Amino acid sequence: MTMARRKTREVAVGGIAIGGSSAISIQSMTSIPTANIFGTVKQICGLAECGCEIVRLAVSNAEDVKSLAEIKSTLRRKGVAVPLVADVHFSPLIASDCLEVADKVRINAGNFSDKILGQKAFSDGEFATGREKLRSKLKVFFNRAKDLKKPVRIGINYGSLAPRIVYKFGHGEEAMWASAEECLLAAEEVNFEAIILSFKASDVQKIVRANRLACSHMDERGWNFPVHLGVTEAASGDYARVKSAVGIGTLLQEGIGDTIRVSLTEDPTEEIAVAKNILQACGLRRYGVELVACPSCGRTTYDIQKVLGEVRDALARMGGAKNFKVAVMGCAINGIGEAGDADFAIVGGPGGMLAIYEGGKCIATRIAPDKICEEFLQKCAGGRRNNP
Repeated sequence: MTMARRKTREVAVGGIAIGGSSAISIQSMTSIPTANIFGTVKQICGLAECGCEIVRLAVSNAEDVKSLAEIKSTLRRKGVAVPLVADVHFSPLIASDCLEVADKVRINAGNFSDKILGQKAFSDGEFATGREKLRSKLKVFFNRAKDLKKPVRIGINYGSLAPRIVYKFGHGEEAMWASAEECLLAAEEVNFEAIILSFKASDVQKIVRANRLACSHMDERGWNFPVHLGVTEAASGDYARVKSAVGIGTLLQEGIGDTIRVSLTEDPTEEIAVAKNILQACGLRRYGVELVACPSCGRTTYDIQKVLGEVRDALARMGGAKNFKVAVMGCAINGIGEAGDADFAIVGGPGGMLAIYEGGKCIATRIAPDKICEEFLQKCAGGRRNNP
């Protein structure tokens, strides 16, 4: 069972709310240069069509800021209202310019002011100087964000922590929190509260520990900023999906997280289905029919894989069936129990014949496998009409 969600403030990103009582939102990022306006618009439209709710774009220079403005204008003319986030590294000036255009700006705490120049050791004075330089630049940036009523994501990445932070705090979750704390203290000085935080790494254990530690420290300080979850650089294929599900899902089950991004080295649209599945598996959002099916064993007397495929495809064609659970079970041993927990269920019986259950009650028996899909859909459709 998912624990009660950590209480956070609500931060508006365009027309999407992050935190508070709002649904956990799904994000992705474009994978082509922002200067390619036509291609970026096309990619964002594709993301929006498949359910992405917030899209991030890399912004590296002044030309990218202009491109971002044109991209946003083009999308709005097309009726695509998905909020756009500018992802900025190394340049406080570019980050500030993006506040004029983007719906949110994401900065990297590790390189907003500190530069990675090869220095590995820092005296107390050098550390203090670096911290003060960051504080000064952040206060200017946060004041500008407050004036323009734009939110900011402070990204803490394990792979790009400032060298002075690593020297003093090591290369783990304590260092990640120390980096975030510097930024939050600067924001507190200018009363800027529209902040979202992220603590990311490519290692699942690191992100779990870092987010747990950060939320514990924030709760102690009375800081209730929303948290963006993701396993960065997860790669591609099944393993990347498993890593993302384990890392993000673990934290969601503990009540941590207000928005998520699954990072795949694939077409960005592939990330959206994975994110939806994670949220649905955690019981946090529903995007369609939830299917439950047993793996089958020697007690199964019909081709359960074939029937499951037919039922899944038919339900997909029906559409509009949210908050709807269907079980396809091989036999009555677990089947009856699963049938009781599902809106509808197919349960195998003697001689390869099947039964249909609705709300835990048997409503049809001795149905041949080649007839089950048609009959099941009729019962299912009737049940949905009677119980919208």
